[in-house]
Amino acid sequence: MTRSVHIVDQENVSATLTLAAPAEKVFAVLADPTAHAAIDGTGWIREPVDRAPLTAVGQIFRMAMYHADHPDGDYQVANKIQVLDPPSAIGWLTGQEKDDGRLEFGGWFWRYDLVPLGPSGTEVTLTYDWSAVPQSIREYLRFPPFGPEHLSNSLRHLAGLVSGG
Repeated sequence: MTRSVHIVDQENVSATLTLAAPAEKVFAVLADPTAHAAIDGTGWIREPVDRAPLTAVGQIFRMAMYHADHPDGDYQVANKIQVLDPPSAIGWLTGQEKDDGRLEFGGWFWRYDLVPLGPSGTEVTLTYDWSAVPQSIREYLRFPPFGPEHLSNSLRHLAGLVSGG
């Protein structure tokens, strides 16, 4: 496995890892919300609230979360699929559902880009982009909320899932 971490213009961070699995298999794991807690690896993602596979741009999928710095500890996020191009790319905005049922997104975006490397290898780049986060949110949240190694760790967890280990 090869990897690299780079920060681009202080508004996004990405990591790349070559996985020993075909792009279709990697994409299937990424499109399965029940796998996201294992991919993340921080303990922040607890479990999917919406368990249906991710199949359409605009689809909303919610996750039960936990973070010690969150005012409630336990909370939910609502993710909206922005990019869905099997087996090449998948990405979503993260936000929350307000008390009135309205969804509000904070401006940060997760994206996986997959490049097939023959029948049994895939280069995967994970990008976390916070360039659209408004100043009002930046006043109380630090971006990114994790170190750049988090993305590399997530890709290693993904590699373990797609290899069956």
